[in-house]
Amino acid sequence: MKLFNTLSGEKEVFKPVHENKLTMYVCGPTVYNYIHIGNARPVVFFDVVKRYFTYLGYQVTYVSNITDVDDKIIEESQKLKIDEKVLTQTFTDAFIKDSIALGSELPDLMPKATNYIADMIFYINDLIEKGYAYHSGDSVYFRVTRIKDYGQLSKQVLENLNVGARIELDSQKETPFDFTLWKQTSEGIAFDSPWGKGRPGWHTECAVMNHTIFNHKIDIHGGGSDLKFPHHENEMAQSCAHDNHELANIWMHVGRLNFGDQKMSKSVGNIILVKDLLESYEYQSYRLLLLSHHYRQPINYTDELMKQFDNEWQRIKRAMKQAFLEISVNKHNQVDLNLEALEQFKSAMDDDFNVANALSVIYEQLKNMNRSKDVKEIAIGYHTIALMLRILGIELDLMPLSKEQIEQYLAWQQARAEKRYQEADKLRIQLVEMGVL
Repeated sequence: MKLFNTLSGEKEVFKPVHENKLTMYVCGPTVYNYIHIGNARPVVFFDVVKRYFTYLGYQVTYVSNITDVDDKIIEESQKLKIDEKVLTQTFTDAFIKDSIALGSELPDLMPKATNYIADMIFYINDLIEKGYAYHSGDSVYFRVTRIKDYGQLSKQVLENLNVGARIELDSQKETPFDFTLWKQTSEGIAFDSPWGKGRPGWHTECAVMNHTIFNHKIDIHGGGSDLKFPHHENEMAQSCAHDNHELANIWMHVGRLNFGDQKMSKSVGNIILVKDLLESYEYQSYRLLLLSHHYRQPINYTDELMKQFDNEWQRIKRAMKQAFLEISVNKHNQVDLNLEALEQFKSAMDDDFNVANALSVIYEQLKNMNRSKDVKEIAIGYHTIALMLRILGIELDLMPLSKEQIEQYLAWQQARAEKRYQEADKLRIQLVEMGVL
């Protein structure tokens, strides 16, 4: 398997830190609102990463955090006049609900930042003792200039960064590029620390949770492409300073989903919430839309594009439902797989998760299955396609047919064959109402 490593800028042969095990950390949501369909792209993609490595036989530990202390949370709680903890729990629950509604399995661990404050204080103090951080005014800052290769992940050069535009201008800092590890605060939730009552910086939250949970270099660190700088760059800098090793072997970043050629943003208001989209479309349609584009490439979402992939999903569902009927009616219970097709599917997935090519294998198998009149061939096609779709998190949810349903279906087929069209139409309506057709 080859994965594109943002750090090296190349595809690399995947070599796990520990044999047959995969450790993966993905930056999760800041829980102050519902997630939009752009936020959903990493949720869906890294779910597929876990599913595929599990299919390959790896023991996967997938961690994705919950940021439940942040300036945006404070602003929203004040605006709505509700307690921060109530706000964050409400939208943590909403995020979990939306993730499941998207067909994604929940990560193995979903640590909340507020449960790791003591660990963060120890971590920051250690960075101060090692000379990588300093207390100035009302904050603790990280000395970016102590990291020789700072900027290597995001391909940034410190001297080229625009102070005041891309870098926070703060007279308390030794240099404008230093970032906040801890800041005192008079607003919102705050915690006791040696540097005054306050809260941690966002970059430190993820670095500490990663360190505390895994305590070693992990296989994959992932997130959206917009997190490369400064978030992931700063996570990596802290890890190198604190632990004397790189944070992750592979850094994976998912491309942005734009809406009307613009970045989707809650502050701008050009968003579609996941919960709203799923009122009009099945989750499988949206997963198809996302996965049909390579994960590193941006997507420009339009209503037309969504309808296109909804039609695609309905076509797949109809074909699989028809095949399922044929298998059920003919009582073909043997489960065989097309190993050649599975190998082609695996070859595409092993090429840096080229899911678009993997879907081409599925479409080819669908075509062959639709053409076949042999129930054994139909069954092989059905079970092979169902497995490949399952790896992509696309479930069919087809229930076994009852004796009554099978008899009704056979009666409908016979009426059609004997050209008793009026009776056939009545039987067909009944089959639709039963959910068979």
